[in-house]
Amino acid sequence: MDELFVRAGTTARRGSALHIGPERAGWSYCGLRVLELEPGGTAAFATGDSEWIVLPLNGGCTVHVDGTAMELLGRESVFGGASDFAYLPRDARAQIASGAGGRFALAGARCERRLPARRGPAPEVPVERRGSGASAREVRNFAAADAFACDRLIAVEVVTPGGNWSSYPPHKHDEHVPGQESELEEIYYFEFASPHGFGYQRVSPSRPGGADVLAEVRTGDAVLVPDGWHGPSIAAPGHPMYYLNVMAGPGEEREWRIRFHPDHTEGYR
Repeated sequence: MDELFVRAGTTARRGSALHIGPERAGWSYCGLRVLELEPGGTAAFATGDSEWIVLPLNGGCTVHVDGTAMELLGRESVFGGASDFAYLPRDARAQIASGAGGRFALAGARCERRLPARRGPAPEVPVERRGSGASAREVRNFAAADAFACDRLIAVEVVTPGGNWSSYPPHKHDEHVPGQESELEEIYYFEFASPHGFGYQRVSPSRPGGADVLAEVRTGDAVLVPDGWHGPSIAAPGHPMYYLNVMAGPGEEREWRIRFHPDHTEGYR
C-alpha cells in the first residue's frame, strides 16, 4: 500500500519537513510533525484537540505554553542519547523558539483529558537494551505507557546498529484483547547516521486486505501502521538506524500490549 509509505518531503509544509495528521493517515488519533527552525526561528501553533510532545532531534529550544517556559537542551543528533522533552496539553497556544536552530519532532494524539504542561528530563528517560546478537537494539521509553503520563499518546525511540534487525519478531497491536493486546495506530519515523544510510521496513497483513508494506527507508521517511504484523525494521550494514514510534488508540486504558506473529512466539531473545 503506497499510501502507508510517506517519503521525505512529500507532506512538507512551510517550516515543517513532515506533517502527518489523522486525516492524512486515514485514522483517528496519531499525528507527527517535524519542524525545522533556522537560528533565531520560532513556530507558533494551537494544540487543538490533541496532546503533543516536543522532542528535539537536533538542537535545543524553548517551549512556551500556558504561561510557562520550558528550556530543552536537546542534543546534537538522535544518535547522541536520550533528550529532554516537553509535554503540551490540548486546547492551548504554544510557541517553540530556537536560538541556534534545529529540528524538532512533535508527536501528537487526539485526546479527551487536559493534563498539565511539563518537562521530561533526559536523565529520567528509561533506556532498555532489547534483543541480543543481530537483533540487539536500544529503546528509549521516554513516553512509554508506564514511564510518562499522557492521556492517549505513547512514544518511544529505537536505535538499531548497522546490520541489525529491529522491531523483531513481527508483532501486532490492532485489536483489543483484554490482557493480551491493545488497539493502537502507529507511525514509524526514520533517520540514519550516514547521509547515504538506508534500511527496510516490513508490515504484513494480519487480516484479509490488511496493511502490506515493504519499503526501503531513508532519513525523513515515515511508515504508517494502521494494522498488521510489523517488523522487521532492518538497518543496512554500516548504517545505524533511528526510528521514532508514535502510537495511540481508543482503549479505555493507555497501554502497550502486543502479540507476536504465530511463527515467532519465542518473543524477544
